[in-house]
Parts: sequence; structure tokens; C-alpha cells
Amino acid sequence: MGTIIKGKAVADSITESVIADVKELKVAGTTPKLAIVRVGADPSDLAYERGALKRMDKCGINVEVFELQKDISQKDFIESLKRINEDGGIHGILVFRPMPGHLDEEAIKYVISPEKDVDSFSPVNVAKVTEGDETGFPPATPTAVMEMLKFYGVDLKGKHAVVVGRSMVVGKPVSMLLLKENATVTICHSRTKELPEMCRRADVLIAAVGRAKMIDCSYVKEGAVVVDVGINMDEDGNMCGDVDFESCKDTASMITPVPAGVGSVTTSVLAKHVVKACKLQTAPKI
Repeated sequence: MGTIIKGKAVADSITESVIADVKELKVAGTTPKLAIVRVGADPSDLAYERGALKRMDKCGINVEVFELQKDISQKDFIESLKRINEDGGIHGILVFRPMPGHLDEEAIKYVISPEKDVDSFSPVNVAKVTEGDETGFPPATPTAVMEMLKFYGVDLKGKHAVVVGRSMVVGKPVSMLLLKENATVTICHSRTKELPEMCRRADVLIAAVGRAKMIDCSYVKEGAVVVDVGINMDEDGNMCGDVDFESCKDTASMITPVPAGVGSVTTSVLAKHVVKACKLQTAPKI
């Protein structure tokens, strides 16, 4: 059986580093602060919010939750976001998505301050990820994938990485981050012909397609590293990933579980991004 690589050790390592950075910032007179902007009370948003609050508290980062009415107008939402942008005591902003259908995300994403946008909502940060600009903020989940690969010593240089999924949330940004580490990247999706064959070419297979247990052993090359980003519910109501773990665990050399895999690292990455934003905003201007 391949090595099961879990997220807790990665999250703990990132958190330890963030705690040290926060202590230094506090000595210098600044406490990093995150604003969470949530419209309504979707259960999945609330679950992630609880995890984020717990992680920020552990790191010493202050948090303010802005809970907005589910029927808030576009105008009122934008005005609220602008006020948060202008608050000098807030260093990072996390806007929960997707938003209710009556809100136009395509317009709102241009309003959030790129310097405070710690989860890559702004097109400015999307562009910075594409260009490899270190002052940008990649989305937390793709960054968590990279943190796990780094922590467990997966050398990406010259390796063939196949990403199944092309969303702006995971597929596209994780492909850019893999390219930055000198991997050769193939992006696959629902219309890719001979998808299992394409995936079997991968040294590193990233599953981010959003279909429960779609990736079975017929998609996996012997000895490949398999990273499962999916969060789904199976027919029994249990959480599962995009990878059929039981089918693939004996073929892969390393494989992430769901739960306890990539998802458990995301809030630590978010904390790291808040600290990074705080440092950039409080650094002396030359």
C-alpha cells in the first residue's frame, strides 16, 4: 500500500511558523487581523468559518466576521466591502463564495482590495499567480496542495503533473503553481478524450473535478503521487473525495485521504496569507 499523506502535520508546521511571525509583528506594534465576509448562513460556510476562527485564534490573529443579510443588495454589499477595504486595522479579507445568485461576483471581484485579498478573489491576484509574482495571494486550497507536496518531499522538477479540473478555484491556479516548480503540466476536464489514459501518464495526479470517487485505479500509474482535492458526499452520506481511495491506495506511492488531507491545511494557509498581507502593508515605504 502507498503512503497515506495526511494534512495535520503540514498544518501544524505552517501554524508554528505563523505563530512566530505574529509574535514578531506584535512586538513591532501590529496585530494581524482578518475580516470574514459572509452573506447569509450557508452550513458549508459556517463549517469553514469555525475552522478558520479556531486556526486564527491559535495563531494569535484577530478576526472580525461581517455577516450580511442573505438578501443584501449589490449596492449595499459593495459599500460594505469598500468600508472593510478602507479599515487600516484589517489586513486580510476573505469573502465566502459562491454568493447568492442576485449578487454579481464578476463586478464585486474588482472591488476587493488586492492587497487584502488573501484568497485570490481579485483579478489582480489571479494575474499575479499566473505571472509568478510573489506579492500576490494564490487561493488557499491550491496553495495547500503545494504545501503538502513540499512537506512530504515530492520533487516536482521535470515531473509530469496531470490536473483533473479547470476551475478558477483549484484547477487553473494549481496548474500555475505546479509550473512555477518546473513541473510539466497537463490540464484535463470533463471533455478530455481518453481521460483515464491521460491520467495514467501522470507522475503527480491532482484530482479537482468535483465528482465523488470518479478517479479509480484505472486512472493511476503505478507509483504515482495522488492528491485528492475533492469534497463530496457518497451514497451513504459520508464525506469522500474525487478519488476512490480504496481502489487507488495500492497503486499510488503516496495518496491523500478525504477527510484529513488537503482540506485540513487550508486554514493554516489562510493564516499564513494574512500575516503576509500584514507584513506587506506595514513594511516601510521607500
